[in-house]
Amino acid sequence: MNPQIHERFPGFCARVGVSRWDITPDLDVCAKNWGAAKHWFATGVHRRLTGTALAMASCDGNEPPLLLISLDLGWWRSRRDADALRSQVLEQLALPEANVIIHLIHTHAGPALDSDAPAEANPDACRAYLARLTESCVQGGREALCKLETATALFRHGRCALASERDFNDPAKPDRYLTGFDPGATADDTLLAALLLNDEGRALATLVNYACHPTTLAWDNTLLSPDYPGAMRELIENQTGGAPCLFLQGASGELAPAEQYSGDSNLADRHGRELGHAALSALAPLAEGCSHLRYDGPVESGAPLAMWHACKQPASKSLRAAAIALDIELKSDLPTVAEIDAALARKPDGFRYERLLRQRRVRASVGDGAHSAEKIWLWRLGDAALCALPFEAYSVFQTGLRAAFPDTPLLVLNLCNGSIGYLPPAPLYDRNLYTVWQTPIASGGLERVSEATQAGLRKLLIQQTDRTKQT
Repeated sequence: MNPQIHERFPGFCARVGVSRWDITPDLDVCAKNWGAAKHWFATGVHRRLTGTALAMASCDGNEPPLLLISLDLGWWRSRRDADALRSQVLEQLALPEANVIIHLIHTHAGPALDSDAPAEANPDACRAYLARLTESCVQGGREALCKLETATALFRHGRCALASERDFNDPAKPDRYLTGFDPGATADDTLLAALLLNDEGRALATLVNYACHPTTLAWDNTLLSPDYPGAMRELIENQTGGAPCLFLQGASGELAPAEQYSGDSNLADRHGRELGHAALSALAPLAEGCSHLRYDGPVESGAPLAMWHACKQPASKSLRAAAIALDIELKSDLPTVAEIDAALARKPDGFRYERLLRQRRVRASVGDGAHSAEKIWLWRLGDAALCALPFEAYSVFQTGLRAAFPDTPLLVLNLCNGSIGYLPPAPLYDRNLYTVWQTPIASGGLERVSEATQAGLRKLLIQQTDRTKQT
């Protein structure tokens, strides 16, 4: 690189298409997401739930396109349901396994994604909703693929203080941890934003990757809502000509707003505006499409001044995808599905029953064996990269990745292509902590996934300055 040309905003050039559609369920679809909730169904809608598809294809058209679908949904109750939807997208759109990522933003105020919902939850309506959701994702993905046009994406990091650490040591019971704001801890506040511009300089889409549980709205809320991402997107889209904004939930295993578990939708909107303004701040200098600064020599004034001016330079055109298979060790003391069924048959009261239901769904997803076959998805997007996990990794996963690849903008996504369980770091496994006793994954799982991800990214990025970047 010419030392008088400085890359300010890394990015990529590709053919890009975007689509947006409504996925709000009818009110007869179960929306019980909290053990403390007294209601099975929503009574109305705070903000409509949406799906957004982003298709990206190489400029020469020699490789199959990449398809990222972000859905305003919470989490999959079973692997079977997640796989059923994704397999239809893969089959109907004729895309390779590594090239499709179905991402959930993790709202806790959406429909229950459960084809095995209990009788109280109107299981027929749940199954009908999943069928409609699958059809809409196929159609939305197809629409995005049909809209491909040449575009340049630029990335920039920002900061937002919305997220806080939520593993709080119970003051009344030192051996117990609560899931809520910990005023003594510091949370990862990293935000990664991207703006995608077509050849005419019109915004096609924005990306906002941030790690923070959407748990503003809880058991007292009876409205369907994307939680804070809804107001965030509205704010950004109003400032970018209506270009769809994809919210991408980061490695937020222990991160959430300090003020949460509310029935007040205004609080969710306030959180969304906080994140939205932070994202707009990061996006602002990208609007002109200038990725570099050019040194134009000195100007003599009261001091000798170095003159740098924004300019455009060709972006990398490299797009690659990989799906990496992992054999993940499970906890040795996990009860089998039959043992959980026996406990459920005894009909324990209240939250104990809810916890057993969740445990059964997780155990059924990973099987009764000692290990589980999982995957992680890695994409190279020019000078940036994307890592997608079917887990809820703690933020140390993304901070570790970004430290290992300091020159590469990294989109890190939880809850992709399934919802298996939390990935807490190994030192936390001796604590009485929800995320530790919820996950089926044995101690060391996060470290194993992190090691495999870093190795995969090194391979994917081995030609960081490749021949596809024209001079």
